[in-house]
Formats: sequence, structure tokens, C-alpha cells
Amino acid sequence: MKTKFKDFYLIDHPLVKRDVSLIRDYSSHQVIFRSALKRISTVLAVEVSKNFNIKPYQVKTPLEKTEGFKLNQEIVLVPVLRAGLGMVSGFVDIIPDIKLGHIGIQRNEKTLQPEVYYFKTPKHISSSKVILVDPMLATGGSASQALTHLKNNGAKDLIFVCLVAAPTGIKKIQKDHKDVKIIGAALDRELNSKGYILPGLGDAGDRTFGTL
Repeated sequence: MKTKFKDFYLIDHPLVKRDVSLIRDYSSHQVIFRSALKRISTVLAVEVSKNFNIKPYQVKTPLEKTEGFKLNQEIVLVPVLRAGLGMVSGFVDIIPDIKLGHIGIQRNEKTLQPEVYYFKTPKHISSSKVILVDPMLATGGSASQALTHLKNNGAKDLIFVCLVAAPTGIKKIQKDHKDVKIIGAALDRELNSKGYILPGLGDAGDRTFGTL
């Protein structure tokens, strides 16, 4: 569903709304949180893949030959460490031949700016569809830095996928990366004084990995 924010698309699906409610719930056990996150990620993967390029080829059925289709572009998924790892399995289930990269972002204690501390992607990302995933889009600083780093390393066809987005983060991405579409499962109200999304769901990484 198109929103008031240009190039931010909200997945308006009953099952997604149900699962977003589960992961928001403070009483949801880690197992419930993980499984709901995977299901949401699967729906997000289906939505992202709607515009993938495909090419025809001949398939031999038990009865005759017919036209089949396969992806015409390499797909690379790049989760932001560590919370983004919780979204990987949902994408792999839908796109089993997807390739994986990883990017780690941390705040420089002196400059207070996000910096890349780890980066590894498959080769030829310049010709690939690159999907950056992170559950939370809060201030947008880390996501913007990750997108910049990917572009600096050759990525040209980028999309950002999140679970929950705040207006501040959306505006940051749209200011810094006008060419990047954002897809999310929920659009929340605002950030609090500490930069947490409200109503939000807490720290997605801690709730995924049980490090509360």
C-alpha cells in the first residue's frame, strides 16, 4: 500500500498485521517472536520479488515441452548485523538461490556517527538486485550508511526492507538515497528521546536472540 511518504510501501495484509501484533507484545516468548518475524519476512520477500526480472526457457514436462521462466538477475540479500539476521530465513525460503552478504554498523564513540565495522558481499553486486534488510528503521542513520557503503562498493539496484519504520528514518533515507524504495510491515508514530520507535517493539536483536 502506498503511503504519504514517497517510495515507502506498507504491506497491508491481515496476516502481517496479526504477526506484527505478536512481535509488539512484550509477553511474546522468544520462540513466538522468531516465528512471527520469519513469517513477516516471507511476505516481505514475496512483495519485493514482484518486480524481479525473469527470462523464458524450455521445460520438458512428462508429456511435452513448454515455456518456463527463471530469474534473469542475481539476487543478493544483505542483513544489517545483527538484528537483520532474523529476517534471512524468510527470504531464503522464498528465494532459495539468493546469495548472502553481511554488513555491520556501529556508532563511533567520538563522532557519534555510524561506521561500517564489517562488510562482505558476493562478487558482481553491481549487476545484482541488492536487498538490504534491518527490522527497525528508526533514525535512519545506520540504514543510510549501509546503503552508501553498498553503493560505494558497486551496488546500483538497491531496495531497503524493514519490519517497522518511523517517519524520521523514512525521511532520512529519502533525503540521502532518492533512488531507493523502502518496503515495511508497519509505519509507527515517532521516536522517543532515546531514538526508540514508538509504539515499536523494543530491541529486535535482543528479542530475536534472547539477549534481553
